[in-house]
Amino acid sequence: MQKVLAAKVNAPSLLEKELMKRAKKKEYGFIALSSATEPWMHAEEKYKLTRKCLELIAKFRFPVHCLTKSTLILRDLDLLQDINKNAILPEDLSKLKRGVLITFSLSTLDEKIAKIFEPNAPKPKERLETLQKVKEAGFYTGIAFIPVLPFISDSAEQIEEMVKTAKEFGADYVFVGALTLYGIGKELYYKILEKHFPELLPRYKHLFRIFNQPNKAYQLGLEKKAKEFCEKYKIRYKIL
Repeated sequence: MQKVLAAKVNAPSLLEKELMKRAKKKEYGFIALSSATEPWMHAEEKYKLTRKCLELIAKFRFPVHCLTKSTLILRDLDLLQDINKNAILPEDLSKLKRGVLITFSLSTLDEKIAKIFEPNAPKPKERLETLQKVKEAGFYTGIAFIPVLPFISDSAEQIEEMVKTAKEFGADYVFVGALTLYGIGKELYYKILEKHFPELLPRYKHLFRIFNQPNKAYQLGLEKKAKEFCEKYKIRYKIL
């Protein structure tokens, strides 16, 4: 398989047009960076597309939620400070009293497992240390334990360790989410399982036999455990 990375170099100009329209109508709301692709991947060091987008977000005074695995976010704390101070919040989220949310995603604290499923991402410890620096800089920050890996990182002990560790590194909140598998992503994930965890393949095929996510009972079980541990360690479950 050929590995290709496409950089959308026109993203800032398209964003500027959209933000200008929204700002004129006073349609302010949180912009999500990112809901699909890592905003601070290695190519960002060269292209600085995320930084250019943040400059525009600051200019038009929109709030932003940064979801990342990257330590490179530290480069842009100056812009995020500006956004955090000056963003115009939508009325229904005015109680936040801040224009920036920064969430670090992890699927495991085990570095060996992380290397298998996220070979090019910073180590879990590096992400946690970055979260700590972000918190020390005055931002509202937390951990998205997403996706929780079925039969690999979803035990009660592992969820408790994630919540406990989040508290130790100064996170304001934690929330969990189940693994989603479909299309080519599902094929690639199953290939990884076949290589590293072949004994789990039958269990996965049963868990994902109908839908692209585990059943509702599984998901509710994850959330129930996470909430219990958040209560135990005195940390908020979810952002609000």
